[in-house]
Parts: sequence; C-alpha cells; structure tokens
Amino acid sequence: MTTLTTQMSLLLLLLLSITIFHRSLSINDHRMVSCHEKDREILLTFKKGIIDHDGRISTWTTENDCCSWEGIHCDNITRRVTRVELSPPYYVVDEQSKYLKGEMNLCILKLEFLSHLDLNNNEFNKISIPSNHQNITHASKLFFLDLSISFSHSLHMDNLDWLSPLSSLKYLNLSGIDLHKETNWLQAVKKIPSLLELQLQNCNLNNLVLNPSVEYLNFSSLIILDLSYNNITFHLPNSFFNLTKDITYLDLSHNHIPGEIPSSLLNLRNLRHLNLAYNQLRGSIPNEIGQLAHIETLDLSRNMLSGFIPSTLGNLSSLYSLSIGYNNFSGEISKTTFSKLNSLDSLDLSSSNVLFQFDFDWVPPFQLSTLSLSNSNLGPNFPSWIYTQNSLEILDLSSTGISLVDKNKFARFIERINHTLDLSNNSMMGDLSNLTLMGYDLELSHNNFTGGLPNIARAYFVDFSYNSFSGPIPHSWKKLKDLLYINLWCNKLSGEVLVHLSQSTQLLVMNLGENGFSGFIPINMSQELEVVILRGNQFEGNIPTQLFNLPSLFHLDLAHNKLSGSIPDCTYNLTHMITNHLGSWISPTIDLFQKGHDYVYQVQPDRRTIDLSVNRFSGKVPMELFRLVQVQTLNLSHNNFMGTIPKTIGGMKNLESLDLSNNMFYGEIPESMSVLNFLDYLNLSHNNFNGKIPTGTQLQSFDASCYFGNPNLCGAPLNNCSTEEENPKNVTPTRRNEDEDSIRESLYLGMGVGFAVGFWGICGSLFLLRKWRHAYYRFVDGVGDKIYVTFMVMMNSFKRN
Repeated sequence: MTTLTTQMSLLLLLLLSITIFHRSLSINDHRMVSCHEKDREILLTFKKGIIDHDGRISTWTTENDCCSWEGIHCDNITRRVTRVELSPPYYVVDEQSKYLKGEMNLCILKLEFLSHLDLNNNEFNKISIPSNHQNITHASKLFFLDLSISFSHSLHMDNLDWLSPLSSLKYLNLSGIDLHKETNWLQAVKKIPSLLELQLQNCNLNNLVLNPSVEYLNFSSLIILDLSYNNITFHLPNSFFNLTKDITYLDLSHNHIPGEIPSSLLNLRNLRHLNLAYNQLRGSIPNEIGQLAHIETLDLSRNMLSGFIPSTLGNLSSLYSLSIGYNNFSGEISKTTFSKLNSLDSLDLSSSNVLFQFDFDWVPPFQLSTLSLSNSNLGPNFPSWIYTQNSLEILDLSSTGISLVDKNKFARFIERINHTLDLSNNSMMGDLSNLTLMGYDLELSHNNFTGGLPNIARAYFVDFSYNSFSGPIPHSWKKLKDLLYINLWCNKLSGEVLVHLSQSTQLLVMNLGENGFSGFIPINMSQELEVVILRGNQFEGNIPTQLFNLPSLFHLDLAHNKLSGSIPDCTYNLTHMITNHLGSWISPTIDLFQKGHDYVYQVQPDRRTIDLSVNRFSGKVPMELFRLVQVQTLNLSHNNFMGTIPKTIGGMKNLESLDLSNNMFYGEIPESMSVLNFLDYLNLSHNNFNGKIPTGTQLQSFDASCYFGNPNLCGAPLNNCSTEEENPKNVTPTRRNEDEDSIRESLYLGMGVGFAVGFWGICGSLFLLRKWRHAYYRFVDGVGDKIYVTFMVMMNSFKRN
C-alpha cells in the first residue's frame, strides 16, 4: 500500500512538473513574438514627418521591437499595437523641446487593432489624411481619439469625412484644430453612433449648416459636448439643442452667440453642467430653468441678460455652482431665492445691479467655498450672513461700498480664508496688525486700514496699496519665498523693507512707492523681477550693478529718493528693454496714476519705463542706457548729470516721454532726436545746451517751456537765432573780414614784440659791453658827420642856383 501511494505521488509530481514546464515554454514563446511587421511599417511612416528635438521617439528604430518603443503599447499575446500615447508629460509642459512638431500623419489610424490614440498638446503644423478613408481602422476598434493641440497653435482641416469608418469611437477631441471650412461638422460627427464625448474647443466653428426640418440630430449616445472658445456668431436654432435627450454636459462659453436663451435648451432634463458664459445673450432667464432638476453647475455670467432673477432658481436643490454675474439684472434677491440650495458651494453674483434683501439674522442653508459679490451694492454694513460661512476659501467683496465691520467677527472671519481674500476698493477701517492672514491672494487696497501690517503665512499675491498702514514690515514676511507680487503703494510704512524681501527669489512685481522706507538697495534681489517701483521713499546709496542685469525688467522707478553716485557703467542685460519679447508671465496692470513732473504714466506689461528723477545722481550717463531701444519713458530730471546727449538716442524709436530737465547736460541737441516720431512729452529745460534746436516736425511741436533755462540754445520754438547763425551762406564775407582783422592784429602784435626784443637786445648790449659802446659812439659820430657834410653841400648848391 505504501509503495502504491509513493508511486501515485511521484506520478502527480511528474504531471505537475510537465504542466509548469509547458506553461513556461508557452510564456517564453509569447515573449519571443515581436510586434507585427505591418504595424511597424505604419509607425515608421508616421515617424517620418515628425520633428523630435528631444528624442522622445528615438527608440523607434528597426533594431528595436516596436512594442518597446516610447509611447507604444501592444497586446501581450498577439503583439499587435493597441495604444499610442505621445502627449507630452504635464510636469514638463513648459519645455518647448518636449513637444512633437512637424506633420501629423493619420496613416497611424490604419493600425488594425488600435483602440486608443492620444497625441494631445503637441505642436504639429500639418495634418496628412490618407486618400482612401476606408483603409483607416479596418476593424474599427478605435474608441479613444485625442488630436487636440494647445490654444496658441492651429492646424487646418477642411473636412471630417475621414471619421466615418470609426464606428466604435466613444471619445473624440479635436480642440485647437481650425475647422472653419467644414460647415457640416455636426452631421459628420453624427455618423459616429457610439460617440459619448465630443470636444471641439477653439476650432473656429463660425459656419454651421443645419437642416431646419430635422428635429433631432439623433446623437443617441452623446453625453458631453464642449464647443467653447469658438467664433460662433449666429443665433442657435431650437433644433441645435435637440441633439440628444441624454446629454449631461454642454459648454458653449466664450463665443459671440446672440439672441435669447432658446426654449428647447430647457428640454435637456438630464443636464448637470450648462455653461453659456461670455456670449451676447439677451432677454431674461426663463422661469422654466427651475425644471432642470439635475443641474449642478450653471454659468450664465458675462452676457447681456436682464430682468428679474427668477425665484425658480431656488428649486434647483442639486445646484453646486451658480454664476450669473456681470449681466444687467434688476430687482431684489432675498432668502427665497436660496431657500432649497442646500448643496450650493460656489456663488457669483458680481455686477448684478440687484438689491440684496436679507434679514440680519438670516442663516443660509449652504456653506460656500467660493463667494463673489464684487461691484455690487452691499454696504455700508458688512453682510452678517457672510460671517456664517465657515468654509470659505475664496471671497471677493471688492467695490461693494462696505465701510462698517464688526471688529471681532471680521478679524476672526478673514483669518480663516485660506486662498483668495479681495476686499479692495471699499472704505473699511480697522487695525489688522495682530492678525495672521492665511490666503495666497490678498487684496486689501483702497481702504482705510490703519496700524501695522498683518502677518502673512504663505501669500504669492499681496496688494495693500492706498491705505494708512504704518510701521515696519513684519518679520514673518521674510518667509514669503513664493511671493510673486507685492504692492504697498501709498501708505505710511517705514524701515528697511528690502532686507525682508531679499528672500523672495520668485518675486516678479515689487511696488513700494510713496512710503517712508529707507536703507540701501541690496544686490541679492530676485532675478525674476519685471517691475521695480521704489518711488517716493528715503532710499540712499548707489544703484547696484545687478539691477541693470535683470533680463525680465521692463519698469524701473527709483524717483524721489536720496540715491547718489553715478549710474553703473556696465553691460546692461535688460533684455525686455532691448527686444520686443514679453515674459511668459504677464504682469497685471498697476493703476498708478501718480502725477509726475508734467506727465501721467501707468504701469502696463507692454510699456517700458526708466525713472531716476529727483535724486542725487551725478556723472555722465552711460551710453548703454541710450541703447535700450524699447524704452518708452525715460526720466533723469532733477539730478546732477552732466555730459552730452549721444547720437545713439535716435535709435530709441519707441520713446514717447523724455525728461532730462534740471541737470548739467551741455552741448548741442543731436540731429538724431528729430526722428523720434512717437515722442509725445519732452523736457530739456534748465541745462547748458547750446546751438540750434534740430529742425524737424517733432522737436518744433513742443512748447517753448520745454527748452527754457538753456541761454545758448536757439531756434524754433525759442526765439530765432542771429542772422549769421540762421543764414551761414550770407555770413561768409563778415566772417572773412573778422578773420582778416584777427590776422592784422596778430601781425601788429608780432611786430611790436620783435621791435621790443631787438631794441632791448641792442641797448642791453651797449650798456653791458664797453667795446660795443665805443663802436656805437664812433658809428653815431661817423653817421652824423656824413649827414652834416651832405646837408652843407646841398645848401651851397641851392644858394648858387
């Protein structure tokens, strides 16, 4: 019995070993199978038109199995290509080399077992479509197709007929491809019966042909439709919204759609997301909108809608986000409008022109994370119901007329907001010095806040301008390493602020103007700075060389300080003041309407400015400063600069404002200034310029006061120069006479000097040398005797005659 059992065990072990060995051979056999030769050829054909700077598809060679190529996925058993994913990784989306360029050859759709193709966010500039569309995806297994490109680039496609064989397609994204020549795009897409999601953003769909007799386009499966950022300028007929009864997501925002909200839109009872923002829709919101029972996101903002806001909005119990701001609504809003909105998380009623009628003790049925009521009439009291919103992350109450706040509630409330706090353009008062603000975006400008500045935990955008804050910068601000923007313009602050901001290595905009800050400008400022405004403070010392080596700097204002020394004579690396290139991050416009000497300026991303006026600078202005050809405003007035204006100033052809007044510049105004055709403001007064103002329409168009204080300067618009200076051809004889008089005076002077030298040379010798004196006397006696004899002879002869 034991022997039999042993034999059975050995037999089972042998069978198990054979099975494992067979499976191992089978797996190895599968691994040895390479990709299909036909798939390899199609992929190599697709590769031919691609420009790949980064070598992302460098593995696509005949030496490698195509199933191991970058972005290629094959079936583990058949080794046929099923997925192609060549979109750039999101974490390097800003690196230009990561994009594929060149030709997008849709021959890749001939891969018979391809189910997923993702080429999105590359920079192809050409699309090639096979002539025989039937060769595309024979088995029609493709269900995911994304050929979208970024908004900054555009491909052109004349028709969508090549889509017809893709009968299994569920997801289609052609965003960014110009389809303006395809007027039947909606009918072309209709031929794909299984389509669930259609993304056609930024496709320039300004042409559409719809058959008015067709009630439904019969998109039996379509759930998501995004046609945003197109150039749709025509009225949308009712039939357009009869696409399908099952659609849940519809985005038509950022177009130019006119007319009223079509009534058929309200038949889409399964809608969960509806976005009609940034259009030209008129009329009122239909009362029937309350029948969209499943709606979660409703955005009708930035249109021209009017009338009353319907109370039926209060029936949308599933509503999560409501945005209807920036329209022309009227009437009142009360708690009835929000009575059933228990799920509401985001509310935007900005610029609505409605009256908010809420009881003082009203507690909303919702807890918002986002609330925007900007440009609304809420004041003068801070709405008490807002204090009940304990989950707010974004609050925008800018320009709402609020002046009175509950000090205790207000302080605790704004400390809880951890993302965006915008209370700008109000008249709020209070001392915030004991608070610690947690938001990333802090905008408190144009209020009446007093006391010290609040502590800040982690902000990247800070605007506390136009308040009455005083004292130094809090030490907690030293930790703001991610700070991008700071504006403290027009407060009563003091201390050495730049020491605290030297750790903010990402800083782009720094506006500290019109305060009482002091100290020196450090050398270790952020290398990313685009705007530096230190105007109207007590800064002193020299300008560090590093300030003129900030490649992104386009606005430099150091006016009205105590800075001294000369402007650094170095190689300026101010790239944005030499080229017309703007940075990737565009600085916001700073409303800085500060009256300068005689002009008003505004900080804008496309305007280059250098203002060093009203300081104690001296010495010559480096030539490099006049080679910043993109500068539009240059102000060096009220300093002690000297030297001449170089001829290279004529290369600053974008110059619109030039102020060199109240310095010690001298010499003639260069002729090259007459070609500065954009010059709108000029002040050269109170210097030592001489000669004639160059003739030209531009320089003669300014008032005479622009040239006052230069006594040796003449020409229009000043008094005319003398006749000799104005007519050089006529003054030639006079100048010749003046030259002859000068020569004659020189001759007489030379003769006098020669006579004196000769006389004293002889007389001195007679007095000092005895022999010379005796010889001289003998010579004189001899000459006298000869003269006497000659005279007597002449007299005797005269008597005889």
